[in-house]
Amino acid sequence: MKLRPVPREKDAQADLASLARAFAALSDPDAVTAFLRDLCTPAELEALSDRWKVVPLLQQSVPYREIHELTGVSVTTTGRVARSLDHGHGGYAAAIAATPPSPESE
Repeated sequence: MKLRPVPREKDAQADLASLARAFAALSDPDAVTAFLRDLCTPAELEALSDRWKVVPLLQQSVPYREIHELTGVSVTTTGRVARSLDHGHGGYAAAIAATPPSPESE
């Protein structure tokens, strides 16, 4: 009988910190894109992209229904992003502050 290793106990905080370090180590957007494509399913990538897409519109106080019409992102998802912007851990704000404007927005 083949011996299987005993699975170690999960440490969600340490696992998340390890993932965050991996992202932080990648400074090139193409490398981050490649990492995301390897890490996530197409549906997960779409969900993450949808959330990020509505952030600037929420900052401009665009109504949820108009955001849906402009982006196709559900009102429910938009509401979740808005709650995170208002009451989250500050991650969206930090990412916004650190993100240079995209070439198409100039």
